[in-house]
Amino acid sequence: MKKIKVLQNISAVGVVAVIRADTPEAAIRMSEACIEGGLNNIEVTFTTPDADHAIKILARKYGDKAVIGAGTVLDPLTARIAILAGAEFVVSPSFEEETAKMCNLYSIPYMPGCLTLNEMKEALKLGVDVLKLFPGSAFGPDFIKAVKGPMPHVQIMPTGGVDLNNMEQWIRNGSIAVGIGGNLTAPAKDNRYDLITELAAQYVAKFQEITQQ
Repeated sequence: MKKIKVLQNISAVGVVAVIRADTPEAAIRMSEACIEGGLNNIEVTFTTPDADHAIKILARKYGDKAVIGAGTVLDPLTARIAILAGAEFVVSPSFEEETAKMCNLYSIPYMPGCLTLNEMKEALKLGVDVLKLFPGSAFGPDFIKAVKGPMPHVQIMPTGGVDLNNMEQWIRNGSIAVGIGGNLTAPAKDNRYDLITELAAQYVAKFQEITQQ
């Protein structure tokens, strides 16, 4: 049931905040700024030092109002560390069979990066619910429409190159949600976490506007 709720929240909000930071403290601040803006799908990447610590703090503090996940997970060991810390979904830049099995064992949604129809097919056979397209900027929204021709049941979330200006095209072409990283968190470099909150609110509002038309 928890897995279903996580997937429902991702599809309902339509945006996942991809948090990359130099310290776990910065990751927590970025995440809190996003949650304050109503963007409550948070992916803390394991390129962040002590990412599991940040995930643990966020999961304990916001477990009832946000979905906290782990990103840039490259192997099953890292996936298990993330799950133990409280991650409710796991994202990878590429597909890895043993990581898929680990996540399925604990009923955690696994979202691996897949670029070819064969990769997508193999991922689906191992129970993957949402496929990540990364970097989205290298393919464009038309790629989603093309894939959904032969595989209309595939759920894809593009990350990288998605912004407020092109978000509508991604969603209209069939993306279940979008991942937003640097375009959302860049103000943190100037300690303008208030701007992250504003941007988060804009992304959430934009998704609602697109899907309610």
